[in-house]
Amino acid sequence: MARDLEGKVAVVTGAGTGLGRLHALELARLGASVVVNDLGAAVDGAGRDESRGRAVVEEIQKAGGRALPHFGDVADWKTAEELIRTAVDGFGDLHVLVNNAGFTRDATIFNIGEDEFDSVVRVHLKGHFAPSKFACIHWRERAKKSGGAVYGRLVSTASEAFLFGNPGQPNYAAAKAGITAFTMGIAQLMLKYGVTANVVMPRARTRMTMQGPNIAIFKQPETGFDTFAAEHVLPLFAYLCTPRAARISGHLFIVWGREIKVIGRPEPMQVFHVDDAWTIDSVHEKLAPWFEKQEPVKSGFSVPPV
Repeated sequence: MARDLEGKVAVVTGAGTGLGRLHALELARLGASVVVNDLGAAVDGAGRDESRGRAVVEEIQKAGGRALPHFGDVADWKTAEELIRTAVDGFGDLHVLVNNAGFTRDATIFNIGEDEFDSVVRVHLKGHFAPSKFACIHWRERAKKSGGAVYGRLVSTASEAFLFGNPGQPNYAAAKAGITAFTMGIAQLMLKYGVTANVVMPRARTRMTMQGPNIAIFKQPETGFDTFAAEHVLPLFAYLCTPRAARISGHLFIVWGREIKVIGRPEPMQVFHVDDAWTIDSVHEKLAPWFEKQEPVKSGFSVPPV
């Protein structure tokens, strides 16, 4: 068995259940010491439930690995800083951060409430940003002390919802767009320190995808290859955390089943010029003939979900 992450220390947010749990187990299998973050909130919203996070830690330990639990809201600035400190104090360093925490509160713009918008944007966008901030501070300080590059791997979890402009998930789609944007900025900023940063958009059967209109798409087949089994997305996440992915940074991936897509940079569909300053009339003169041949929405920015 490959031990690509032997001696490395990883933090996984939202690791009590779902994909986060699988990420934590996979990184531990590859040799990493893992801090398992879970919100620790009870299902009914009353009190605290640490059972899910502790169960993942115990599973790692029973398999011969090293793990520590961390409970709390990673969208809270102090909690996120504490999370990174837990890794450094507990295992001596930090090498890998996998941002995974999140939930959905789906509704169209007509029906969405303020709390439904704020809570989803908070847990996804701020919940990815805050741990990333303190991880980057740690890596920069280590690089300054050593006088050279350090080992740092940051992987953020986004969704194709932001590419599709999913009308039923304006909060979730907006948060995932923000995650992608700031992770690309981290990739540029941290390159000189030896740190990579990438975004992965998994298509997998999880609690979040097995609700609403997605149930039929992600339903487990009775026979044959299970395209949307969550296990199929794990190798890409894990690979991006390993030394073998040192030259991969600032990229956006889609992964599911037997396929991995690398998404290219957005490019202009069409460029228009005038000899003088634009006027409303000249804008119409230049743009109207071209847009007459385009289909509203279908020819626009949103990427068809294929």
